[in-house]
Amino acid sequence: MTTQLPHHLLALPCWSGPITAAPLPGGLSNESWKVTDAAGTHVARFGRDFPVHHVERAREAMTARAAHAAGFAPAVEFTAPGVMVTAFIAARTWQAADVRANPRRVAELLQRFHRELPAHVAGTGVIFWPFHVIRDYARTLQAGESPFMGQVDGLLGLAAAFEAAQLPLPIVFGHHDLLPANFLEDDERLWLIDFEYAGFGTAMFDLAGAAANAEMQDEEAALLLAAYFGREPDAAIWRAFDAMQGAALVREAMWAMVSDIHLAAPGADYTAYAHDNLAKLANFLDRYQIKHGTTAS
Repeated sequence: MTTQLPHHLLALPCWSGPITAAPLPGGLSNESWKVTDAAGTHVARFGRDFPVHHVERAREAMTARAAHAAGFAPAVEFTAPGVMVTAFIAARTWQAADVRANPRRVAELLQRFHRELPAHVAGTGVIFWPFHVIRDYARTLQAGESPFMGQVDGLLGLAAAFEAAQLPLPIVFGHHDLLPANFLEDDERLWLIDFEYAGFGTAMFDLAGAAANAEMQDEEAALLLAAYFGREPDAAIWRAFDAMQGAALVREAMWAMVSDIHLAAPGADYTAYAHDNLAKLANFLDRYQIKHGTTAS
């Protein structure tokens, strides 16, 4: 069965002659296609600005260019409002098991990304602080008559406790969306893709996000932290790291709640995704309280 290609893909002026294309899976807010033309193979990614999620596509494209210049991401070949075309990399998409099996490689990649990206980014410096995002999501939910409103106060309370557990760390330029599928590996290197939430912030969110999204156990997370910080994690680092994992789960659940009001991607079930993350958060809190005694600061 031949896939009917949409007009907005065919109409892009960057193609060299006729194209063949196939949709790429994944993504709850974007539409992506693998495209082949006379010049080679590309990835076309469609997505509008989402102010409720603090997503600006122009900033994402700038970051993608910076990441390519620093050697972390494929080349950006074309941009226009609502679309970005990048070179296709013949690479394997990581699964959660790959992240768990390579904590030192992940730490080394993040060290270099955090250190080297600031020399390449341009324009207004944007800060990503997950606790601000959570508070802003709460305001959006309160204004949008969300069915999840009964949960918001409890989530805000958890986020405040997790924020109080954080340590003062140097400001770095982070990715902030380290799902396993955003790591690609070819014969030569690891790559990173998808920079919607990239900006200046704390390394702890990238470390905790990579670990939480891959469901790392403490033994694997200890290797990640030791490799990143250059020393065995002490009690304060463990507490901040675990609290940031909790914050990442709170943010992801609230992302789904906000998306349930404002987004409508084909096939996406934001309500189910919110419930999935709330269940993960409940399981996480049991472990956190056993390990640290309480969620209070």
